[in-house]
Amino acid sequence: MNSQANNGNELHARAESLIAKERVEGITPAEQEWLVAHLRECTQCSTNADATQQALRSLLSVHVTAPRGLAARTQFRVRLRAQEMRSVRQPRWRLVYLMCGASWVAGAATAPYVWRGLEWIGHRAGLPDLVWKMGFGVWWALPAIIAAAILFTESAGTNASRVDLNKNF
Repeated sequence: MNSQANNGNELHARAESLIAKERVEGITPAEQEWLVAHLRECTQCSTNADATQQALRSLLSVHVTAPRGLAARTQFRVRLRAQEMRSVRQPRWRLVYLMCGASWVAGAATAPYVWRGLEWIGHRAGLPDLVWKMGFGVWWALPAIIAAAILFTESAGTNASRVDLNKNF
């Protein structure tokens, strides 16, 4: 007997869920078929569906007027928030630029030593000159490559979520 009560409660819960889902996002034809059949058999769920439909009709008949200038104020607030978010992000970029500059200064100061070291390793290992010279080029460009990768990943993330604030609502 208890399992029948649980099964009945599950059916009512499913019907309530489908009634709400049907009004908001729609349901599949199979779910629609099941719901119609259930509403024919169950007066409680049928009453619930009628009440839901009546409540929605009542809501649709209510006339709501937005305050004058609401859209303009909302656009202004959104632009203000976007500007605020950009200004919060700026110090982090300053740090990236500062670190890149420091890296280039350190690279310029140590370039002769790295050149001699790579030359020595290249000759000791019997590598062609082109190989250790290419290694020096990669060493020199590595900070720029890292900075470009950071900038690229950051801009790819922000472009995907960017909203055109100039569009009218």
